[in-house]
Amino acid sequence: MATRNIAVIVGSLRKESFSRKVANTLIELAPASLQMEIVELRDLPMYNEDDETADPPAAFTAFRERIRQADGVLFCTPEYNRSIPGVLKNAIDVGSRPYGKAAWTGKPCAIVSVSPGALGAFGANHHLRQTLPFLQMPALPAEAYLGGIAAKFDGARMTDDSTRAFLQAYVDNFAAWVERHAAR
Repeated sequence: MATRNIAVIVGSLRKESFSRKVANTLIELAPASLQMEIVELRDLPMYNEDDETADPPAAFTAFRERIRQADGVLFCTPEYNRSIPGVLKNAIDVGSRPYGKAAWTGKPCAIVSVSPGALGAFGANHHLRQTLPFLQMPALPAEAYLGGIAAKFDGARMTDDSTRAFLQAYVDNFAAWVERHAAR
């Protein structure tokens, strides 16, 4: 089996965010068939169609190229006001343009949503899921909502064995999903 390049998109800019900690846990648990790397969003300017000239911002071009190189995308996101954070929406918009040349097209993906609350960022997960068909991104049907996340870490290390086991199964399932779509 070939090694697949996975772009991990974290929907939070906070260095110690639980979404980032979960993303790092998934990277740690990933099978050898997945080479996973967090693609940073902090330097991505707000999307403005006026910038879509012959020379778009370098950050737009670099981000789009990094997504194009990926064999799949894993989203790890918190929930802000029952939806996805603005930084994640901006990244989606940047990657979807210019129209007809979206970097996201055809990339198999999965979503893990994270919250200190009980619902595990259900709203963010579903708002993001609503966007994916337009982007032509086949989403892993299995859903992952991680509620009560603050109690599952000791510093940067996930200490909750049942959540680690769930994430292990999820990332293994995602690897099979990526492979299934790469074969097409």
